Amino acid sequence: MITFQSDASGDVMMFDEVAHRMMDLMGKEHSRRGVITVEQMPECIARLKAVIAEDRARARAQANPRDDETEETGVAARVGLAQRALPLVELLERSLVREKPVLWGLY
Repeated sequence: MITFQSDASGDVMMFDEVAHRMMDLMGKEHSRRGVITVEQMPECIARLKAVIAEDRARARAQANPRDDETEETGVAARVGLAQRALPLVELLERSLVREKPVLWGLY
């Protein structure tokens, strides 16, 4: 479990595999602990938002008109990259406004 933390907002916790994917998308190296500086945040936010837009467009293109029936069938809907990245984007945006770095670590 990796936790992204900032004094600007609540923590964002992710399983290691998902967090490492987010780090890759932001251009950060995997490490036990790390930091996203205020200066790095605009680029990290832009990268994640681009991936979110691509993921949403791909999901729309693959949408099945019968997806509304997932509640009836009990089949879980796909959790996309957009859903996983959005909490981190929100943390980064709040941190940027308050000029606070985002730290991560294994907990």
